[in-house]
Amino acid sequence: MSEKELVDGCIRNDRRFQELLYRRYFAKMMAMCLRYTHDREQAMDIVNNGFLRVFKKLHTFKFKGSLEGWVRRLVYHSISDYFKKNAKYIKHIVLEEKDDSCHEKAYQNLFFEDILKMVDRLPPATKDVFRLYAIEGYTHAEIAVNLGISEGTSKWHLSNARAKLKSMLEQNNDYKLHAG
Repeated sequence: MSEKELVDGCIRNDRRFQELLYRRYFAKMMAMCLRYTHDREQAMDIVNNGFLRVFKKLHTFKFKGSLEGWVRRLVYHSISDYFKKNAKYIKHIVLEEKDDSCHEKAYQNLFFEDILKMVDRLPPATKDVFRLYAIEGYTHAEIAVNLGISEGTSKWHLSNARAKLKSMLEQNNDYKLHAG
């Protein structure tokens, strides 16, 4: 079934098409959400809220780009909203298990979207690798194929992104301490 047929069926509020769309993208969206929360129940809530957005806004999809990318973007907004709503529960950020965690003051006043803005400030190739690995859940092998780079280069970009983000978080902490 084509994306056009699937979207048209969903817009007609046909439950069969809605279920097909949900089943087609559920696993990828769930994997993306589990990158942010390791609690399957929270991830399921986020995914379902994301799909609710998808069904409410599907009439606005213009077929410029893939349907999967559009769905991913809406679910991603649900992740952002979830963490904004529950920011008071975030105690520390560990950019990687072997990294030292950033000092609590470095991020306690940051929202999820603030961190995403920091990601946007990374160099383009580094940002692409970081988003694919840390946000979308791709492996280094998949990233290497998608971006036409070696796995080693993908790993280097990820390490570079983590170092730069950690530095940005620490600079944010320094700014908060001097400004406050």
